Amino acid sequence: MFADGLRFSLPQRAALVALLLGTPLLAGCFDEPEIEDRWTRLDLVSANVAQNQVLTPGTRDTFTVRTAITYRSILTGVAVAELRASGTLTAADLALHPDAPRVLMAQNIDSLLQSSVSVGRATRAITGWDHLIQHIDFTFEGWVPASVDTSATPPAGLFLVCYLGAGEEIELPDGSDSLIVTPFGSAQYEVLPVGMELSVGP
Repeated sequence: MFADGLRFSLPQRAALVALLLGTPLLAGCFDEPEIEDRWTRLDLVSANVAQNQVLTPGTRDTFTVRTAITYRSILTGVAVAELRASGTLTAADLALHPDAPRVLMAQNIDSLLQSSVSVGRATRAITGWDHLIQHIDFTFEGWVPASVDTSATPPAGLFLVCYLGAGEEIELPDGSDSLIVTPFGSAQYEVLPVGMELSVGP
């Protein structure tokens, strides 16, 4: 007997117990955090350029970027702040702006990194663990290439991105060292890079 005046058969009791035991598990599914709160994410805290800011082709500019990395797992690699130029991708092709869904932005940055070139960057070796929040300041010189097509509407295509990757130091023929960075795929490594679109104009 489960309560005064209530009687259940054995099958009914078994079903009731299963229901009561399963309820917390069912509630846990609905309460699962969004990907934005489960994956390691980068956020742009501040920068000396703004979304869609117009830069002049053929010029060099100094970029300063402050980022915050919120780790959701143990992760070792390289953090990168980079200016990327593409002759084919435009702002209309990518969702790189403050209000963009983070998973879509991550997928877009994955594509951008495969179809653009670096025209300036800064890197920092990183190691983090779950719940660590790390702030990193970057300063680097970037070149706005004159070959970017400014006749298109909108013009193709300049982007400021921050992402994580694996770094490998190599020695160049002149004896100097260089760092090759292989970006972490967002889905494979469960990371959310961040970026913004810039404009190229006269």
